Amino acid sequence: MPIPPLYGHEGIRNRLVGAIASGRLPQALLLEGPRGVGKQRLGLWLAQALVCERPVNGRGREKGEPCGECQPCRLVLNVSHPDVHWFVPVEPAKKGADADKQVDLAAEALAEQLAARRERRLYEPPSGLASHGIASVRLMLRRLALKPALGRHKVFLIGDAERLVPQTGAEAAANALLKALEEPPADTVFVLTSSEPDALLPTILSRVVRVRVARNADSIVAAFAQRELGLKSQRDIAERVTSADGSIGKLLASGEGAGGTGQAAEAFLGAVAGGAVQRYGFALRQTPFQARGGFTAMLDGLLEQLRAQARAGGDTARAVEAIAHTLDARELAQGNVNPQLVTAVLADELAELK
Repeated sequence: MPIPPLYGHEGIRNRLVGAIASGRLPQALLLEGPRGVGKQRLGLWLAQALVCERPVNGRGREKGEPCGECQPCRLVLNVSHPDVHWFVPVEPAKKGADADKQVDLAAEALAEQLAARRERRLYEPPSGLASHGIASVRLMLRRLALKPALGRHKVFLIGDAERLVPQTGAEAAANALLKALEEPPADTVFVLTSSEPDALLPTILSRVVRVRVARNADSIVAAFAQRELGLKSQRDIAERVTSADGSIGKLLASGEGAGGTGQAAEAFLGAVAGGAVQRYGFALRQTPFQARGGFTAMLDGLLEQLRAQARAGGDTARAVEAIAHTLDARELAQGNVNPQLVTAVLADELAELK
């Protein structure tokens, strides 16, 4: 199953097409914005524009948008183009393996993650332990040394780039990546994405051109719901669009509530109802990266469930207060906070409302 079409972000797309046409596209970009608005999908679209054999010239430029039909465009959408290297956070390799073996294991884990994304429309945030560790960085450097196989460009799309973490004993590889970001090879473009740009290393931020990716207009989200999800009921579409808050990712998640985020929210509510021991046990299981990944997604799922409860009637005042506490926790989760503490405080607040 190919990646779904890109919706919205016309202004950014116009600027990127113009930069390609003028030969002024920065070779290291950071697409930053709220989770689920399509930053990585936009990065894939840019990769298509760079490798497309028959760019569409409908915007009055010498080089236009990707046609979406030529072989390179189709390969990008099937996550199989040899010159488009998409990196997402993966679980760390087993300890004890030598450096080359760790790189091979990272490549296998990455292939599994990308295969899952190809099969599922909904992008699940990475787990708490997943990162762009040293094995992934070495894999990037290994692929960086390759010449383009099909065209003139290589594109490195690094999703959730805030998870590029320094590691003791791996300074040489980290410095090599920073050097590549600062002075990329002439045939290479780096596209980093992040919903937590302030969490990126300053040494990375200083080497990229930052591009803000805003939330989509409700009309764009509604169009996706109708065309890609096949929704017919205007009431259903309106409710889903309102809950999505400009995020197609949240729109997809609202239709898969039994998936990862829905299950995590249900597990949290179960811990809240189970007493202090279960509440604090759940809190202690939150890992350092959770506030920037799974925990934030769980809070989004929790908000969806609480809003559904409020719409269904019952104790509306309690539901509104629970939503307010969850929104406060959601805001805290965007900063440099202890996710275990945020979870424990929220669990106590919701327990007091029972």
